[in-house]
Amino acid sequence: MIRRTIQDTIEQSLFKGKAIIIYGARQVGKTTLIRAIQQGTSVSSIYLNCDEPDIRRALTDKTSTELKMLIGNNRLVLIDEAQRVGTIGLAIKLLTDTAPDIQVIATGSSAFELSSRMEEPLTGRKREFRLYPFSLTELGQIYSPLEIGRIVERCLIFGFYPEIINAPETAATALREIAGSYLYKDILALQQIRNSEALERLVQSVALQIGNEVSYNELAQQVGVDKKTIESYLRILEQSFIIFRLGSFSRNPRNEMKKSRKIYFVDTGVRNAVINNLNPPDLRSDLGGLWENFVISERMKRNHNQRLFPNCYFWRSHQKQEIDYLEELNGELRGYEIKWHGKRFKIPAGFSAAYPDCLVSLINRENMTEFVTEQNSGKS
Repeated sequence: MIRRTIQDTIEQSLFKGKAIIIYGARQVGKTTLIRAIQQGTSVSSIYLNCDEPDIRRALTDKTSTELKMLIGNNRLVLIDEAQRVGTIGLAIKLLTDTAPDIQVIATGSSAFELSSRMEEPLTGRKREFRLYPFSLTELGQIYSPLEIGRIVERCLIFGFYPEIINAPETAATALREIAGSYLYKDILALQQIRNSEALERLVQSVALQIGNEVSYNELAQQVGVDKKTIESYLRILEQSFIIFRLGSFSRNPRNEMKKSRKIYFVDTGVRNAVINNLNPPDLRSDLGGLWENFVISERMKRNHNQRLFPNCYFWRSHQKQEIDYLEELNGELRGYEIKWHGKRFKIPAGFSAAYPDCLVSLINRENMTEFVTEQNSGKS
């Protein structure tokens, strides 16, 4: 079994007076992770699955005394799919405050819903983690560096969901099920979105524009809703770990785009399934944008898994000069140009003039693995 990178950090955070909250999309392995943590500890524990109606009732609107009776003598309390409980934040607060020798670990597949129920009750009482689909670093546990290089193209098309990695022979069918049923399950149920067709059209429109700047007004016209609805849906999609956004970097607003944004998918397999295109790289017209999405998403996983939180951007001038990806960490700015083909690139003159101290590197198929798996040495 592949050990998740964040497991070590989570285990180091146990029994230090704070609840552990693990966010992540459905099917990324949250249950497997907390079960692994449970199996690796010697303390007594209890697992509570909030998909079960009786468990939800047992955790809803209860006093600290009732909660302590529920967990008994167990010191490790695992609450899975916690967003299903309306008063889960208060329940965890009561346990954390009244039973300091108890460690609560809660998982949730909708960051928007779970965090809204957690925010006020658990202020200063929680530590948060995000679990993504597998990363190339994690696949290094079962594949050699040579094999990693060989499977990159497959991961580019089919993504990194555990079910896809563990059963490659059924990857196409499983991926379509993930993108079809699980993709919208939490959003439609928890956010009470009535216009499911508009949501699906939005996801498809975004999927067709990866690597390009996105206009909310244009999306509104394509989907048939107003701009405010587009912004709301995109926020929910992002907080449900389906997409993420990059804003434009600008310290010279006269020459640079300052309000632009790009939208990427957390998992390129899901993106490809949304547009029903699982063709190999040599048969694709969207390879440049898809590769850009893949590399940036893997870098994002690397940063989160190592508890690094750089500010991330792209750069574009009014003259349409562009740097694909920027990271700013500890006062240092680094730029990256991402290409599937080619070993040479030219740094835009406008960028070099504005940011002469910024090192810009080319990321291609030859050095991509190093870029998304390198261990932090104090710099991004």
